[in-house]
Amino acid sequence: MPISLNGPHQSGFDQPMALLSDCHRRIERFLGILQRVCRESHGGPLDASHREALEVALRYFSTAAPRHTADEESSLFPRMRSLRDDRVAAMLAEMARLEADHAMAVRLHDEVDELGRRWLADGTISAAQTARLEELLESLVTIYERHIAYEDRVVFPTASEVLSPSDIAAVGREMAQRRGLDPGQKPVGLNLPKNTLDPLASKPSQSKP
Repeated sequence: MPISLNGPHQSGFDQPMALLSDCHRRIERFLGILQRVCRESHGGPLDASHREALEVALRYFSTAAPRHTADEESSLFPRMRSLRDDRVAAMLAEMARLEADHAMAVRLHDEVDELGRRWLADGTISAAQTARLEELLESLVTIYERHIAYEDRVVFPTASEVLSPSDIAAVGREMAQRRGLDPGQKPVGLNLPKNTLDPLASKPSQSKP
């Protein structure tokens, strides 16, 4: 039976800041899964569970993750920048860095996706390609660790304080629209066939919302 990575406390679109943090937990989880597949399969033939885990993780980063970036860059950050608030003014340089992180992550993920799809199609990848894939994933871990920590600990709490209730509701509505859902619906996540490939299944997340 598939194990949902959403968890039992998935936030709704009426709590967009909490939902953005939920998305961070999935980014951490799927990135860990990619690393585990590399570590355990070493670029060689994939068994059924590793193949499905790789497919699901690649699909997450090619489809769901870009929506998360748009949630921030198109819905949240512009509303924060429009405010004349000292707390936001102090964050402007960091927000620019966060957007630069997004752009760098896209480039790295594109290469990860190319190598991962090749692995799925050909059955194996070379030692050099495996080393490159591991290097790319380590770079993504480094980017996401500081990026997620700052957003969870500074950006989202500040947004909850400075944005009006109507602005927060609008962010949630736009997030729902990007996913083709009604704001009253719960977001739909991706499933894995077994929790044995989930490196975070038996331990708490490194980052706190």
